[in-house]
Amino acid sequence: RMMTSRSEYRLLHRQDNADQRLTPIGAKIGLVSQDRLEQVEEKYRQVAREIRRLESSGVAESEVLNQMLTRADSAPVKGSARLADLLRRPQIHYDDLALFDPDRPELSAAVQEQVEIQVKYAGYLTRQQKQVEEFRKEESRLLPADIDYETIGGLRLEARQKLSRIRPASIGQASRISGVSP
Repeated sequence: RMMTSRSEYRLLHRQDNADQRLTPIGAKIGLVSQDRLEQVEEKYRQVAREIRRLESSGVAESEVLNQMLTRADSAPVKGSARLADLLRRPQIHYDDLALFDPDRPELSAAVQEQVEIQVKYAGYLTRQQKQVEEFRKEESRLLPADIDYETIGGLRLEARQKLSRIRPASIGQASRISGVSP
């Protein structure tokens, strides 16, 4: 078991999305049934569908809405707001929006939790996904096997010594050596 605090991309490797990340792998190697795989896939289809609905559904300014927002220490709405934008507010939870969302579908608690997490943290998750993509690019940028790190100006002595000793195969691997700044 990997502790997320030891993971480089801990926002992507959360325990709440382990089923989404690991069930397909388990199914591929025969540890998870096809039925379980289909259940997990359906859960995340529901999550995606609900997020799309929240992004395209709005609520008009009203006294009741603004009272709820004020009680939650959140700014009142002027005019109207998308449900997804209200859910992004730290003080507002998926359940808080039920009164203002007559088209809300019946969803399991697990789906509701994932919807809230994904909406609230979408910006952070997108940023971390871009970091992963950048990391993959750096991993594919190979370093010459015969590179002489001692002759590279601009590197600290400690970095030159470590690079010479370890001989990383790629820029990505080099950036993970302690004492070598990316």
